[in-house]
Amino acid sequence: MILQACENPVQSNPPVAKHKKHQVAKEVSPPIKPRPLQHDSLCIAAVGDIMMGTSYPDSTTLPPDSGRNSFKAALAELKNTDVAFGNLEGALVDTGGPAHFKLHQKSKAYLFRMPTRYGSVLKSAGFNLLSLANNHINDFDAHGRKSTTQTLDSLGINYAGLQIKPSTVFEVNGVRYGFCSFAPNANTVSIHDLKGAARIISDLKQRCDVVIVSFHGGGEGVDYEHVPFAVESFIGEKRGDVYAFAHNAIDAGADLIFGNGPHVNRAMEMYKNRLIAYSLGNFCTYKCVSVSGICGMAPLLKVYVNKKGEFLGGRIISFKQAHDKGLVKDTLNQAMRRIRMLTQTDFPDAGLSIADSGEITAVSRFDNSLTKVTEPNQ
Repeated sequence: MILQACENPVQSNPPVAKHKKHQVAKEVSPPIKPRPLQHDSLCIAAVGDIMMGTSYPDSTTLPPDSGRNSFKAALAELKNTDVAFGNLEGALVDTGGPAHFKLHQKSKAYLFRMPTRYGSVLKSAGFNLLSLANNHINDFDAHGRKSTTQTLDSLGINYAGLQIKPSTVFEVNGVRYGFCSFAPNANTVSIHDLKGAARIISDLKQRCDVVIVSFHGGGEGVDYEHVPFAVESFIGEKRGDVYAFAHNAIDAGADLIFGNGPHVNRAMEMYKNRLIAYSLGNFCTYKCVSVSGICGMAPLLKVYVNKKGEFLGGRIISFKQAHDKGLVKDTLNQAMRRIRMLTQTDFPDAGLSIADSGEITAVSRFDNSLTKVTEPNQ
């Protein structure tokens, strides 16, 4: 399904549904004097799908170096953060067969079984927060889910998104973070239950300084770059209304929204001074996930917020993938340019601008001026 969705020739995207625009001033006054980031600003890095090869049905689809260099090109950006987040698209499990329902589904089953030792690769790369709310966490049934959570627990990597663990709370440098994740799949916390999601998020916000929310939703492949502002379906399955979900989440207290699922990038939007990234696409997906064309554009998003979770600034750093070279820096900044184009198309009043450098600048809805925030020296 993933290969088919991404390897089809790029077609013209379906028309974007009309939606109610945010009430933003039509005229924007000249930029005010740039202000530096606050000395106590927090840095969160976020990437899309992570799948470091699969040992099923055999080792030919595992990287030759046991995945040790999977994130080599991005280490500096991942480690220089308070929180490094990704969507773990598969199970960390060494043995066992696929879930029965996976072998009998209508579409071809893609089964992702990463060796448990690959958990240390994630830890070494700097990841301290992962979403397990996706379809591939179920590839090896309860045994795969249990092995994944035990592996992450042993490494001290925070995670959430399963019904048995809908949310998590953790501290970094004295700041308390709350995290929860949602998907349309079995054993995960439902993306369709907006009231239930609001309760989880509201509870986290009462206990935490910054609340991060992830969702796995939307169609898959080159025809699904645009946010349709409606419930999406793909191969007969309802995949959620990601626009309604994201706004509901921020209304409930979320500070950052990171989307995944389509295997391509989607637009970004500012809502109530909180950043929404509707899809961060693929980031490190070895062999079994197509990385041809736009599916190979791999952004790394760095977001700066204050201790209330309010947006201060950000930057999109472009990487790309190839099955023979893995993850490499993209000097053409294709991921950033694609996200900027999608943002300008889907959200003309998005409340942010993206410069050629990848810098994300908030357009304030309160003082009708651009508020430029620059990254600190690293």
